[in-house]
Amino acid sequence: MSTSIAGAAPSGQLPKIEGLRVAIVAAEWNGHITSALTDGALKVFADEGYPAGDIDVYHVPGAVELTYAASQLIEASLYDAVIVFGCVIRGGTPHFDYVCQSVTQGVTSLNADCDIPVIFGVLTVDCEQDALDRAGGALGNKGSEAAEAAIKMVDFTRKVKDI
Repeated sequence: MSTSIAGAAPSGQLPKIEGLRVAIVAAEWNGHITSALTDGALKVFADEGYPAGDIDVYHVPGAVELTYAASQLIEASLYDAVIVFGCVIRGGTPHFDYVCQSVTQGVTSLNADCDIPVIFGVLTVDCEQDALDRAGGALGNKGSEAAEAAIKMVDFTRKVKDI
């Protein structure tokens, strides 16, 4: 059975969310990448007409800390969505696997257990060039995509709560 939510925005067009409040949490590790992702997200919000004061940006040391920060922001009940940005580049040790698994499971758990969406904007790449390509380079900006996902998920959440 397929069900669509009435009033959903047409494909390619973002819904307009009244009073949208979003928190962005960016890891400082690989900050040149996470700042480019953050800039991409902020540009989308600005282009869509959301006031800069309604989008708050926070910083944490690394990707593992993203889950904790997101959980604290959810508990504060100030936001409609939280976006997390990190960049984990594969190295010669298993550390990459542990960090990726930790942040992925953490965000998945928050999405399953909490009332607001947490958008996964963590790049897990083999080399720095892969990250640069996804943070405003040849493959676009995944930060922009995360902002679009946040808008769509807040719209979805509000519509589901109205059913």
